[in-house]
Amino acid sequence: MKTKEKLIIRALNGETLNTPPIWMMRQAGRYLPEYKATRSIAGDFLSLCYNPELATEVTLQPIRRYGFDAAILFADILLIPQALGAKLWFVTGEGPRLSTITSQKDLDSLGQVGDIDAVLSPIYKTVQNLSRELPEKTTLIGFAGAPWTVATYMIAGRGTPDQRPALDLIKSQPKIFDALIDKITDATIHYMSRQIDAGAEVVKIFDSWAGSLKGNLFDRYSTIPAKKIVSELRERHPNIKIIGFPRGATNEGYINYANETGVDCVAIDSSVDIQWAADYLQKITCVQGNLDQSLLVSGGEKLTSESKRIVEALSKGPHIFNLGHGITPDADPENVTKMIHAVRS
Repeated sequence: MKTKEKLIIRALNGETLNTPPIWMMRQAGRYLPEYKATRSIAGDFLSLCYNPELATEVTLQPIRRYGFDAAILFADILLIPQALGAKLWFVTGEGPRLSTITSQKDLDSLGQVGDIDAVLSPIYKTVQNLSRELPEKTTLIGFAGAPWTVATYMIAGRGTPDQRPALDLIKSQPKIFDALIDKITDATIHYMSRQIDAGAEVVKIFDSWAGSLKGNLFDRYSTIPAKKIVSELRERHPNIKIIGFPRGATNEGYINYANETGVDCVAIDSSVDIQWAADYLQKITCVQGNLDQSLLVSGGEKLTSESKRIVEALSKGPHIFNLGHGITPDADPENVTKMIHAVRS
């Protein structure tokens, strides 16, 4: 019966709930002192990702502290490139670095999709651990980066302000770019399917740089790959629930993404007008979002009022409360408590 299903599953099934379920992107992270302590044991970020016991621990920490309705697997969107053979490392204070893929030779150097489990098996073990250890009412969310977003890092070798290296490769060597997108798409399907096998109840596709794709490029490189991922996952796992996050899309882009991909929920960033989302997007799908994450730094009455405003605006349809992007390291843990109270009160 519906009343026995987990709250997030009920929302993803299209049910309007009196109080929306809540979780936060990057809820396990550097804003929490207990996370910092666990990471110091691991030694570095990638070692933490690949240590199932410690990755399980940091995933559980915000559940213990806040009682969120979902836990999201602690991992990183760039583990797929590494599993395919790209070199990956993190520079303190600057972020990830990768060996670049910009030529046919580079593309040929990548491994086969079927071989990525040799690297990613610790991630599946973390999912298995969480499936056993999470509270009964807490939903377990797995995830992967969307092909476009992952490709931008693989082509530039790092994050860039406008994803220009990837956009340039589309123009200069479209066949190489398309082949890279196809490879990442197939690897993502395999990776997420293994997460589901291990116990993930929901999976999320993070297209963090979708907003840099304009016009037909958005459809071709954000919507179409997501549609393939959704279709393949549903064929293998008919009951899986899927959230898509094409961050920075236009209003029209969000609508088309929802209609075309078949996701159960569309996550929206903080730039999206919440009343527009209620009037148009929520008519066709569950909406996740979209509190400005900076309010968890500044706090105050605006944090409470904005949280309540979002809940009220989306109260007439299926809604999962979340941020418009990931919580930042300088957020105050006490402000997270205030946000949760505002949503649940």
